[in-house]
Amino acid sequence: MPNDAGQLLIIGFDGIEMSSRLASLLKRVQPAGVILFARNIKNVGQTWRLLRECRNCSAGPLFTCVDLEGGPVDRFRDALAPTPSAAEVFATGDRKLFRRHGQLIGANCHALGFNVDFAPVLDLAFAASRTVMGSRSVSAKPRETTAYARAFLAGLDSAGVLGCGKHFPGLGEGRLDSHHELPVIDKPLKKLWVEDLAPYRTLARRLPFVMVAHSAYPQVTNDRTPASLSGRWITDILRKRIGYRNLIVSDDLEMGGVLSAAPVGQAAVQFVRAGGDLCLVCHREDHVLQAHEKLIKEGERDGKFAQRMAQSAKRVQSFKKKWAKKMQTPARLPSQNTIDPLTRNLWEFVEQVRLECMQRGRETRQGSA
Repeated sequence: MPNDAGQLLIIGFDGIEMSSRLASLLKRVQPAGVILFARNIKNVGQTWRLLRECRNCSAGPLFTCVDLEGGPVDRFRDALAPTPSAAEVFATGDRKLFRRHGQLIGANCHALGFNVDFAPVLDLAFAASRTVMGSRSVSAKPRETTAYARAFLAGLDSAGVLGCGKHFPGLGEGRLDSHHELPVIDKPLKKLWVEDLAPYRTLARRLPFVMVAHSAYPQVTNDRTPASLSGRWITDILRKRIGYRNLIVSDDLEMGGVLSAAPVGQAAVQFVRAGGDLCLVCHREDHVLQAHEKLIKEGERDGKFAQRMAQSAKRVQSFKKKWAKKMQTPARLPSQNTIDPLTRNLWEFVEQVRLECMQRGRETRQGSA
């Protein structure tokens, strides 16, 4: 049972190097993966060594994860160089650059020792969420969002990195930031199906992971239960109706949008009970332990829940076996001869995106003159 519980967790932590406390936590919990943020990333060598030491604490293959979309969500900005946002790249209108965006981000992730990037964003760029999502979303049109995401995912894949569609079922109509509050999106399923859910329906077989949002859809669930805790959304719609077969991960269970509904441990149980596979707990050690212990205790108390846990643990293990080559990361510390081209390519890409946007702007103005 403890092994099943650990394999349903991806955990974050503080610090830029391995400590005895962190090593003890990793060996005790045996999580499916770890996630690093800017607070953990000082430079290339330090990051690579930290991830290697995390893997050394794991009895099996480890998801080494990062949120790297470009623009405002760029954990490598100081370690390498800034990466353009999804909206900036999309504004070029060039699908080759969409793919190049994913390929560059993937190459950087792989070089530092990451095998999972929680990107791209599939939320539609509706006016309601503009102040919250900003340049993270690319278009209010499902087909355009899908086109960018498909090319970006192909770029990640070419670099040996697994991508993730987020934030299911869609934050495009959300006016609140789920990091702090619960967005309530009053939209019927019929409309969500043809708009917000369209990228997930189209890309279902191409997405290694889908991340579920902490947002409520009362016209679908008849209450304000976050989608991340909803069997209606995770099992009935994502698994059964859309037919998604890979791994379902929660957004961070320490975010205000879900804590308004349940404490971390109970949220982990509810997410798994609803059909989720991987609970993301990104910050506090005590929250990681709460989630781990609550999963174990609920499995001991409820045989049906124990079966649900075992089902997801098996799915995670099968996924890791299937994608074993993608799980591999460089066995040696990247040399300066490896890092310099990565940094140079980023700066060149930034300039290329800028010039393409300027050219497209001129053509648009000339066409309307």
